[in-house]
Amino acid sequence: GAGGCETVLNSHASMAWPLALAYAALIVFASLFPFEDWRAQGIAPWEFLFAPLPPPYWTGFDIGINIAGYAPLGFLLTLGWLRREGTRPTLALTLAVALAGALLSLGMEFLQIYLPQRVPSNLDGLLNTAGTWLGALLAWLLQRLGVLERWSRWRARWFSAQARGPLVLLMLWPAALLFPAALPFGLGQVLERLEAAVAQAVEDSAFYDWLPQSLQPLEPLARSTEALCVALGLWLPCLLAYSVVAHRGRRLALALAVFVVGVGVTALSCALTWGPLHAWVWLGALPVRVGLLAGALLALLALPLSGRACAALLLLATVVHLSLLNQAPTSPYFAHTLQLWEQGRFLRFYGLSQWLGWLWPYAVLVVVLLRLSQREGQTYNPSP
Repeated sequence: GAGGCETVLNSHASMAWPLALAYAALIVFASLFPFEDWRAQGIAPWEFLFAPLPPPYWTGFDIGINIAGYAPLGFLLTLGWLRREGTRPTLALTLAVALAGALLSLGMEFLQIYLPQRVPSNLDGLLNTAGTWLGALLAWLLQRLGVLERWSRWRARWFSAQARGPLVLLMLWPAALLFPAALPFGLGQVLERLEAAVAQAVEDSAFYDWLPQSLQPLEPLARSTEALCVALGLWLPCLLAYSVVAHRGRRLALALAVFVVGVGVTALSCALTWGPLHAWVWLGALPVRVGLLAGALLALLALPLSGRACAALLLLATVVHLSLLNQAPTSPYFAHTLQLWEQGRFLRFYGLSQWLGWLWPYAVLVVVLLRLSQREGQTYNPSP
């Protein structure tokens, strides 16, 4: 009924604002990474505004990514306003949102003048503003065409009412995969780097002698364990989707989407790092192929389970996955891969995608614990 539809739309409004704020925080993170070596360089913060256009160092990649990077912000801000009672979809609203994006971009460019590794650009500011406006325009257009209302009804039909957290994590999963991992789908491998960071931080202090002697070189994973990690890495997002979807056919469709997106984004990451000719090299490893097949089998076996059982399995599988991955070291080959991302055009995405890759499984643990703390009747709508 109309009341039910209005409830769904209001739910989307409450979801759009936090997502917009979170995305703005991600923009700040990506714009100011690596947050070190701050210093005044003897240049006025507004000097870049008067630089000639176009700058000599710009590329087509820079243009596309600056527009695409701010478009989701414009979309989410506009969506939040459109869902407010009494707000009409007007072009003036999209221009106001574009102004908000311009102010955020301008602030980031001003701050980048104090970071030697970043270069402020008036072209970046213009492209970011254009991206924000295009995202706002898209939301306005979808609202006028009724697409957002149909999406709201589809979401209410497919997912449980408390699916907000899992859906956000599922949407972030491809971005987390984009950062190179030591093992395909091996998100959350942080122990080795965490230990190295702690050791480096206290190296010149008395606390260095207090470090546990267990910080010894880690042993490489066996090939069978690598295959298990690949399988679990693909199984986790499937179980996350199953925990908020009751219909078996819809679960199967989402599992297929997880596999297609996971394989595609992993190939894209390799193509961005080593070139298009190397996009599918990772599939040549036997543990990866075995892991893909095992992950598909696990996804099929979990189809008839209840949402609560899937959440419990997700909790167990995530703990096992993280435990296995963090018992293994990263290879020199992987270290060289990270160097490619730390330099050049990948610098602006390095910190953001790295943290997503590190933290995604731990965020899953938090979400699934909240899921298991709820009553079964509070989580699922009846299956059609």
